[in-house]
Amino acid sequence: MPYIEAKLSTELSETQKEDLQNKLTQAVSSAFGKPSMYIMTNIETGKSLYMGANKAENGAYLSISLLGSATKQACQGLTENICALLENDFNLNGKNVYITYHPTDLWGWNSMMF
Repeated sequence: MPYIEAKLSTELSETQKEDLQNKLTQAVSSAFGKPSMYIMTNIETGKSLYMGANKAENGAYLSISLLGSATKQACQGLTENICALLENDFNLNGKNVYITYHPTDLWGWNSMMF
């Protein structure tokens, strides 16, 4: 039930988006023990992101929502993994990456609540 929303300042091809989606899904599934088949991802590229008054070149904002709670330790590990993935595989700058976590007890799917 996690939802990953990723906004990147750079452009990615459809193949790169699929690669990023697969890697983010694996990372989130592993970090929180959630089945990958229920993880939804939205990837938007070519966004204008700013850090203060400066344009965040090669930056990203990720928002991760999940059913239930998450420990700070799990989020820390996932943050490290995602930043390394973005730097190594997609040439983004970790100093220009923000990640927020949004645990919730209310989650609907397929006309029902979990």
